[in-house]
Amino acid sequence: MITRTVIVGTTLGLHARPAALFAQAVLESGIDIVMRHGDQEVEANSPLSIMTLGVRGGDEVTIATADDSAEETMDDLAAMLSRDLDTDRS
Repeated sequence: MITRTVIVGTTLGLHARPAALFAQAVLESGIDIVMRHGDQEVEANSPLSIMTLGVRGGDEVTIATADDSAEETMDDLAAMLSRDLDTDRS
């Protein structure tokens, strides 16, 4: 199991746009990834599921996968979550 714990960089949290951007990146990775916030866990390939977590800017989330070959992908996804996805277009 590979996990990354990240402080969410988007000021307004994981609302529709950043949740959609992140879920799209997860889908494109082809890896099964879950996101945890508090005691809740959802599949990270669904923007609606991500939004149900109620993540705010500055909150800590954990992403995890059972794919042991996904270190680089998980690093990239963690870095993505740490940026402000409302202003960062990269």
